[in-house]
Parts: sequence; C-alpha cells; structure tokens
Amino acid sequence: MTAPARTRSSDELITAEQPVLAHNYHPLPVVVARAEGTWVEDVEGRRYLDMLAGYSALNFGHRNPVLIEAAHRQLDRLTLTSRAFHNDQLAEFAESLAALTGLDMVLPMNTGAEAVESAVKVARKWAYEVKGVPADRATIVVAAGNFHGRTTTIVSFSTDETARSGFGPFTPGFRIVPYNDLAALEAAVDETTAAVLIEPIQGEAGVIIPDDGYLAGVRDLTRRAGCLFIADEIQSGLGRTGSTLAVDHEGVVPDALLLGKALGGGIVPVSAVVARREVLGVLKPGEHGSTFGGNPLAAAVGSAVVGLLETGEFQRRAAELGVVLRDGLTALLGKGVVGFRSRGLWAGVDIDPAIGTGREISERLMREGILAKDTHGSTIRLAPPLTITGEELGSALEALERVLTA
Repeated sequence: MTAPARTRSSDELITAEQPVLAHNYHPLPVVVARAEGTWVEDVEGRRYLDMLAGYSALNFGHRNPVLIEAAHRQLDRLTLTSRAFHNDQLAEFAESLAALTGLDMVLPMNTGAEAVESAVKVARKWAYEVKGVPADRATIVVAAGNFHGRTTTIVSFSTDETARSGFGPFTPGFRIVPYNDLAALEAAVDETTAAVLIEPIQGEAGVIIPDDGYLAGVRDLTRRAGCLFIADEIQSGLGRTGSTLAVDHEGVVPDALLLGKALGGGIVPVSAVVARREVLGVLKPGEHGSTFGGNPLAAAVGSAVVGLLETGEFQRRAAELGVVLRDGLTALLGKGVVGFRSRGLWAGVDIDPAIGTGREISERLMREGILAKDTHGSTIRLAPPLTITGEELGSALEALERVLTA
C-alpha cells in the first residue's frame, strides 16, 4: 500500500520555489494553504487575519459563498467559448456593470493591465476618429507616482525606476505631470491630448488621496479641452473606499472607468473598460480582443459581484468601519506612526523609519498573526476584506500598536 504523500512545511516549500520560480516578487515568508472570509491558514495550520485582501481583489472576502456558488453553478455548465461565439452570461454581466457605473458600454478583459492597455488603444483611436488628432500624434497625460500595471507600454509612463529600469526602449506618446496639481495638468493638455488617465486614489504610491475638488477639476478640465477622462479604479473601485467608486466621493462621472481585481471576486481574473458609447463605439471587429475576455465563468462571477454591490451593504461597511480604521490610526500617531492617509477600508500608514522599514513592520505583523504589505520605504498598506468585523479590525490595530511599541 502506498503511503500518503507528506505535506511539506512552509520552509521546505519556500526553499523549493527558489530555483524554479522567477524572482519577480518578494513575498512574506508565509505559505497559505486555506482561507475563509477574512482569515487564511498556512500549511502548518497557523491562522492569520488578512489585512491586504489581494491588493483589493478580495473585497468580498476569501471564498465568499455567494460568489463560490455562482462559480460552481457555471463550472457545471460552460467555462469558455472564446468571443468567436456568444455565451448566455455575457449580456447580463455587461448590462449590470454598465448600470452600476452609470455608463453605456463594456469591454471585458482579464487583468487590470489589460484594461489599461485597452483604454490606451481606445483613447488613441477615439482621438483620431472623433477628435480629429493627426495620425500618430495622440498624447495621453498621466500622473507621477502612478501605478497602472507592468507591461512595457505601461512602464513607459511610470516614474518608478524599479518598474522601468532595464525595460526600454519605451513607448512614446505620454506626458507625466505631478499628481494633485490641476495647474500642471492644464499646462500639459493641448490639441493632441486624447485622454487624461489617473487613479482617483494612488494605491501603490501609498494610498495618496488628492485634495477635495481635484477630481471634479480634472473632469471640468478634460471637458473644456475636448479630451477623455479615464479613471483607473482597479484598486480603488467596487466598494473599497466606502462608495461604489472613488470618483463617487466628488460626484464625478468620467468618460471611461477601468475596473478589475475585485470584479473577479478573488476567484477568476476579470477586468473591464466601461465607457460612454461614443468612446467604446470606435472599436470594430478585429481591432481588439481577448480569447478569455468575457468568458462565461468570468461573466457569471462578475455578475454576482455586481449583485453584491447593488445592495449597498459593502459600501456602507467600508464607510462605517473606515471610521474605526481612521480613529485607530489617529491614536497611533506619535507612537510609531508618523502619518497616514485613509479612505474607507484603505490606508497607507507611514512608520517612523527609526522603528523599521515597511518590510520589517510587515514581517513583525505576520508574527502577530496579521498579514499586511509594505510599499515604498517605511509605508505599509492596510486593505482588509470588506467583510471584516469591527472586532477583527480592532485586533489588527492592537497588533500594530504592539509591533510599533515593542
């Protein structure tokens, strides 16, 4: 009789990865094997409270039962047709997502980077066919400190040298201006400008929140200049900030929205460009596509995600518990926290460098049973699933205080 295979330990699994996995990530030394709700468990059975939620891909928690049921139901019927044929899930997904966002048309893709790349193509085509920009002269204005993905085109307009260095030559056609600076933005926009592409809140940069009125100013400027306003809500959207979209806080409706991460419910990669009909209407068959974009499994899960958001429950939870998060971080100012920025259940927390780097603080939190992740320098990000309870959030803040004051 063959003996059952021995489960390898965390240390063994981490060591085994080194010679066979490309080193494009520097993960914390925890090997997750199971998860439910706001908690994950490693191969040794240690439990951790997830305060990262897959960079907002898990807004509705790990293995949300509504989303898992939608996925199981679809897995038993149909998973992929390609877009060579119609499928019976895609129309419902597109209709519900357009209605949720208040826009007209949906271009389904898979990853966030694909949504951004798609938006770049669409904006350029719109500029040539609708605005009348001369061929190959369209420009797109972006903000310093941005994070829109890591494809070669996207890193062409990044200001993060880690993302850029060694990957040139870069794609032309982009102008970079300071974030949260309307005067600089207005100076960069001209008759060749196809679009202004920004994150309503810059996540990777450390949850950088612009001044009140900035997003409304971008909307007004782009309307006057006759160019598109594209809002990258891949991290900030779908309930994270206490509203369906981060632009909702200023009552702004952009010409195009980029969605991803939480749109797939932490089950499958789903992204989308959602835009006005005049914008996405420039695409014709054969000009853009994706074998897996809009597949029936993704569409079924995406529709279930929209259904969760239609109730408003998760937006309310993020807003209410966001106050708890903000108050808890305020109490830690001067106790190792030198500053923070938060909106809903999303925070960038600046740690006193004398206490440790963001990486070191994240490792100490891990030993306390809390999973968070650093960004630049001594900043850590907190973005728990929107299903977190007040008690769990309080426990995380207490653990952070222990780590900072030990």
